Amino acid sequence: PPPPFPPSADGAMFRTVTLALALASAAAFVPAARGPVARSRAAVTMATPSDEVPIDMTRRTIMNAVLFSGVGAAALGALVPYVAFFVPAGGGGGGAGLVAKDALGNDVKEADWLATHGPGSYALVQGFKGDATYLIVRDDKTLENYALNAICTHLGCVVPWNAAEKKFKCPCHGSQYDATGKVIRGPAPLSLALAHRETNPDNGKVTLNPWTETDFRTGDAPWWK
Repeated sequence: PPPPFPPSADGAMFRTVTLALALASAAAFVPAARGPVARSRAAVTMATPSDEVPIDMTRRTIMNAVLFSGVGAAALGALVPYVAFFVPAGGGGGGAGLVAKDALGNDVKEADWLATHGPGSYALVQGFKGDATYLIVRDDKTLENYALNAICTHLGCVVPWNAAEKKFKCPCHGSQYDATGKVIRGPAPLSLALAHRETNPDNGKVTLNPWTETDFRTGDAPWWK
């Protein structure tokens, strides 16, 4: 059968015009895509940091403040007992010092101590900073007016009293101290630290007070002050 349109120049032109009209009609129903994009770009270009504060930045600032506040409080809580450890508890005279504790954590009373510790006794109590400290019973059955820190000044071992040789002998590296705690053999460089020993007249409890004056054994200022 013959084609609906004859293959002539007029037919080709008719098809071209028809296609152009169809495309133009379709474009009329499609919104322009570049207008909003252009306006958006312009808005971004013209915006400045001072125009608004992003919500994420505000949240980040609040979270940082909460975090650092928590960390600071925890650090302060840990620091308080650490500082207190290095500050001697108590001081002054008249028995108003640190109450000595026995091995069971009980307060030491002079009368009870002397009832169980004879002349020449060197026995340990808990002193400043929790350090082992020697109470000394004199030959007249009274307590010596000073106490000795039992921590070796070399590397910190607890130094036992050798009653047979009447001196302290460190089992770690061989340092030795006489009966007053004065160093007589190295490698320990210093004598044992001193503390005043007193008795509270109201309750009979043994108290320890910091020794801040001249070391009577050496004539020097106290190295532990």
